[in-house]
Amino acid sequence: MFDTKIVLVVRDDLATWQKLNVTAFLTSGIVAQTPTIIGEAYRDAAGNVYNPMSIQPMVVLVADQETLRTIHRRSLERGVTTSAYVEEMFATGHDAANREVFAKFSPEDAKLVGLALRAEKKVADKITKGAKMHP
Repeated sequence: MFDTKIVLVVRDDLATWQKLNVTAFLTSGIVAQTPTIIGEAYRDAAGNVYNPMSIQPMVVLVADQETLRTIHRRSLERGVTTSAYVEEMFATGHDAANREVFAKFSPEDAKLVGLALRAEKKVADKITKGAKMHP
């Protein structure tokens, strides 16, 4: 049904609240990159209106730190733009501080806790090879 695949990969040793937080932030980056993936508003039987959501399913995977680095490297090599979240961002309180701390690291030394990407299905599968389905 879709030519592309949206994949989020979170580090396997995070606390549950951290996994959920990172997933939400990473998803916002995918939506910002591709606003056309947002569908129509939802309406319930009583006529209440709810926010529109993604028309495309998202797959959430887990990986260890080294596998996340490998996935990051693969995405950079293929020119696939990602959403990325580093561990130090948990200690900040707003967007400007997040970007400031993020800018201190390179792909080689970043303590990645999550990545998200949208790419052609085969490309997404090759990039995220080694990650596992979230338990």
